[in-house]
Amino acid sequence: MNPPHLLRCRCGTVSGLLSHGERANRCVCYCKDCQAFAHFLGEPQRVLDPLGGSEVIATSPAWLRFTQGREALACMSLTEGGMLRWYTRCCRTAIGNTPRNHKFSYIGLLHSCLQSDPTHTLAASFGPLRMQLNRQSARQTQGPVPSASALSTTWAMLRIARMVAGARIGGSYLHTPFFDVHSGTPLAQRQVLSSAEYARLQQRVGQS
Repeated sequence: MNPPHLLRCRCGTVSGLLSHGERANRCVCYCKDCQAFAHFLGEPQRVLDPLGGSEVIATSPAWLRFTQGREALACMSLTEGGMLRWYTRCCRTAIGNTPRNHKFSYIGLLHSCLQSDPTHTLAASFGPLRMQLNRQSARQTQGPVPSASALSTTWAMLRIARMVAGARIGGSYLHTPFFDVHSGTPLAQRQVLSSAEYARLQQRVGQS
């Protein structure tokens, strides 16, 4: 088993440990909403690569433990029905994305909160990149978009599905630092953008 990987916001208010890195999956998502979230945080270059991709570590919330500053977590959705996107109020570091239903035990942790571990690189902790998602939304002017093999993508998706199903059957979905599992509500009040705010973010994405 890989040693725990440090999670930390830029200012150090929020920190934690992510275990079972060998069960996680590294991927890059180029979708417009992930790009919009990066713009919402104010400094998209901290999250997005030159092609507009966000590197994500797909893992289980049960394997994440906040050791400091959990009360500084904030939660937003780009739309009323959108997924929950977590970040820190203190320095607006992107943390990750979760489904709205806590019984679907999944979080996609953004690389921006995982790169401060001086002892372990993302590759050492979580393995190679296995998926590139929504490649059609990448910034095509920046050159060709890399693509993982069909076998690698299929294997990664099966691993994620197994993780989620195992958590539901085994009950580990009840261990999450993001929800009150009794009520199913997020532990931070969710901010939902207005349609105008969402449109402005999408416009920034189109201009970047």
